[in-house]
Amino acid sequence: MLALAEGRHVIIGTSGLSAADYREIDTAARQARLGVIAAGNFSITATLLTRFAAEAAKYVADVEIVDYASAEKPDVPSGTAREIAERIAAVRRQPSAVAAADILGPKEARGAAIGEGIPVPVHSLRLPSYVIACEAIFGAPDERLTIRHDAGSSAAPYVAGTLLAVRRVGGLIGLTRGLDALI
Repeated sequence: MLALAEGRHVIIGTSGLSAADYREIDTAARQARLGVIAAGNFSITATLLTRFAAEAAKYVADVEIVDYASAEKPDVPSGTAREIAERIAAVRRQPSAVAAADILGPKEARGAAIGEGIPVPVHSLRLPSYVIACEAIFGAPDERLTIRHDAGSSAAPYVAGTLLAVRRVGGLIGLTRGLDALI
């Protein structure tokens, strides 16, 4: 918010912001007539995962997300998983799986319900040997679809998307969620 108050366009790549936080940022950006790009992941292939998962959710309502990261990553879910869940929740139909409220056993075992609309269960694993990976798993009668992104340990996958955001943010007003809006 300080950057907007100082007349600066903003690129957000942090995780942990809620839908309410993004609404507040959008309002401030529009009032300042500045652009903000917020992406859960600046990797082009992770961006394609988000786009493809949102498209699949229009046709296959049953979906869950598994979010993998290193044992040291303190936040859950990752920005990537949150962004995918929010995009899917906005377009999906009512799933056939038993609702979390109706299951027997600990409700947390079904994952965190993320997104406005029809929330998506997100399971965040934090284990040694993982850098970051995310997958959307869809299920329909007698078939499954898994769309997955794995990142290595370098910053290389994020450079092209970050540069794309830097080049485009100056021509925007308000908040643009997701790098896929730019490709």
